[in-house]
Amino acid sequence: MKLLMKALIAPVALLATLTAATVAYADVQTPIPSGQSVSRGSSGGSQSSQCGFIASSPNEVVRVTGGNASLRFTVQSEGQPTLLIQGPGGRNQCVMADSYSGGTIEVPGVWEQGTYSVFVGDRAQASHPYTLTIVQEN
Repeated sequence: MKLLMKALIAPVALLATLTAATVAYADVQTPIPSGQSVSRGSSGGSQSSQCGFIASSPNEVVRVTGGNASLRFTVQSEGQPTLLIQGPGGRNQCVMADSYSGGTIEVPGVWEQGTYSVFVGDRAQASHPYTLTIVQEN
């Protein structure tokens, strides 16, 4: 019986480790069929960046296809949220919520064709639930 218990512990521990290490993200491609994409997750991470602490993998990947797209990124979170958008050609855009925004960050713009990695971070290396909304505007 003890041998059976020991034999079960290792696979269960390995599965728990692999599950915890997996970072899921959504892949959004323009044009967005419904006009908007909404995702939820936990902000922050252990990786220090110029835009606070972020996860090692993006929270969202956005692929702009067929020319430019007018998109508005909105993050709502508690704590000290940040939004880092890494675009084609090594261009990074970092926006941090201030004390007047109530934890909301909005980044509108016209985005050229390419792939964008979106990270929802936190300046205080904390983790809070967030909602990220991407709206395609006309």
